[in-house]
Amino acid sequence: MPADLAVIGLGPYGLPLAQAAVAAGIPTLGYRTGPEAGSLSPAELRRMLSGGFRPATSPAELGRVRTAVICAPTPRGADGGLDLSQVESAARTLAAHLRPHTTVILESPVPPGTTEDFLRPLLEQGSRLRAGRDFHLAYSPSRVDPGNRDFTPANTPKVIGGLTPACTESAAAFYSRLTDKVVRARGPREAETVQLLETNFRHVNIALVNEMAVLCHDLGVDLWDVVRCAETKPFGFQAFRPGPGVGGHSVPQDLTSAPVGRGLRMVELAQQVNSQMPRYVVQRAATLLNEHGKSARGARVLLLGVTYKPDLADQQATPAREIAVRLMELGASVSYHDPHVPSWNVLDRPVPRADSFYEAAADADLTILLQQHRTYDLQGLSVKAQLLLDTRGATPTGAAHRL
Repeated sequence: MPADLAVIGLGPYGLPLAQAAVAAGIPTLGYRTGPEAGSLSPAELRRMLSGGFRPATSPAELGRVRTAVICAPTPRGADGGLDLSQVESAARTLAAHLRPHTTVILESPVPPGTTEDFLRPLLEQGSRLRAGRDFHLAYSPSRVDPGNRDFTPANTPKVIGGLTPACTESAAAFYSRLTDKVVRARGPREAETVQLLETNFRHVNIALVNEMAVLCHDLGVDLWDVVRCAETKPFGFQAFRPGPGVGGHSVPQDLTSAPVGRGLRMVELAQQVNSQMPRYVVQRAATLLNEHGKSARGARVLLLGVTYKPDLADQQATPAREIAVRLMELGASVSYHDPHVPSWNVLDRPVPRADSFYEAAADADLTILLQQHRTYDLQGLSVKAQLLLDTRGATPTGAAHRL
């Protein structure tokens, strides 16, 4: 049986979509666009294969589906903007096999205008078909939150903006098979800007609370208690918490490289604030060691949790890497523990992995909690560790030095 859906790009955006489609009973074809970060356990892969998922063996198979969704990654490019090269490659591959009446949807994070001004010409030139007349074209921002057990593709509303009203309705018909609610934007530019706003909202608010963390430390104020109290306000406030930096696949966009005449100054400032947090963590670590009569040079420092998010193995843009590098540059002897990361290389050399985080914390001059994985006994850690810096506010009050 031909697949109903082709997911082009099986990384952090495409793989969750493919899983949701298979769970909804949609025969799905998966097409890789390159070495992607998405991964499946053997058990998950078996479930998907038995549920109707099939990896593509030839690009020609893309021409035999009703719906094709491009989910290629768009990392930050050399100019600071998003690199659309994998989207371009996916579009050219799809265009060579595109058939009339297919619905093409872009889910990759892109600057506003990409669907109409970048993707549409590639598809039309490669297929000799016209978007909005011969095939449907739409944009839908990905709203994936890896590891979130409360909000899944099934109960997260899907925003859709089509090139024409018919394009919007065709995309809505597809997503209605996956989710409880579909939200129609006026067009692809509005839908693309939804993604821009949502991503930048996260980064700006994290930057604000990261600055508050630095300020509160200087004032001798417990920020974690401040946030706990502030989040009781039932309106006008949403709680964010500080950390050692911002990781993940969602890249903030200040649009300084876009031809719109101006960028988003607040987003540019947020990037500066958040990018300084790994340096601040190392500064706090060196100060703590000095206060306890030790130098960073030669100190044994244990990093706990080196992934960008708790309970996941994903290391995309994790601040742990820069923290490890800066500690090494100070002459510290760095080791790590993470139940999801069996081996870890920094500066092209392996970092020693602790077998037991209890024993390693007891032996280390300083332990830095970077990620609060569910398996960590933080109460026990605070007792075992000689000196503990908690960058997540996860340990009991008074049990550790907090960010």
